[in-house]
Amino acid sequence: MAGGIQHLDPGESRHCVKVLRKAAGDEIHIVDGLGGLYRAKITSPDPRQCAFEVLEKSQSTGRSYHVHIAIAPTKNIDRIEWFVEKATEIGIDEISFPICQNSERKVVKTDRLEKKAIAAMKQSLKAELPKINPVSSLGDVMQRVKADHTFIAQVDTGNPKLIDSIVTPGANSCVLIGPEGDFSKEELQLASIHGWTKVSLGPSRLRTETAGLAACHILNLINQ
Repeated sequence: MAGGIQHLDPGESRHCVKVLRKAAGDEIHIVDGLGGLYRAKITSPDPRQCAFEVLEKSQSTGRSYHVHIAIAPTKNIDRIEWFVEKATEIGIDEISFPICQNSERKVVKTDRLEKKAIAAMKQSLKAELPKINPVSSLGDVMQRVKADHTFIAQVDTGNPKLIDSIVTPGANSCVLIGPEGDFSKEELQLASIHGWTKVSLGPSRLRTETAGLAACHILNLINQ
């Protein structure tokens, strides 16, 4: 976002003028989702295209680590929307949606999820918007992910490896969360072939979206 006169999009313009009741000359603070923070002044409070002038720009320092959660979409899309919203508030850099053999949902509208993430980013006073990838096969996700740590969270009471005991602070990590019916034996074998480490999120059996949020929170706590 360069200096000079700029415009908010229609949705943000309507919210700024009609809901927040901002007028010409009022100062507003804007983020671009890429770490840019702007102090600006409204020049034309048009609810269809609110114009502003950038007064000052600063850049967020960002984070030294990368949190990526690859979560199988749930049958009830509201639960995935909840996950995206809360994970954005906690702190997440990337979200993927692998389709597994036991997945009951195979279609996800990422544009709606991006709106949820934008609202959560503003609510939690963050300047970075997480990258939301479109749905793809589990194999494609495994091949595409480039991280220092790649984990697969399996429902297995005999698994002794708690994720917080093997994550290195400052590392880039991806955690794979399965669908309501869990991963199949073939998918677990595929994960092993690709070098994904099986981990536990604790003794409780968690819902898909709860497991994703727990993994996100743990990775953030480790890096504090």
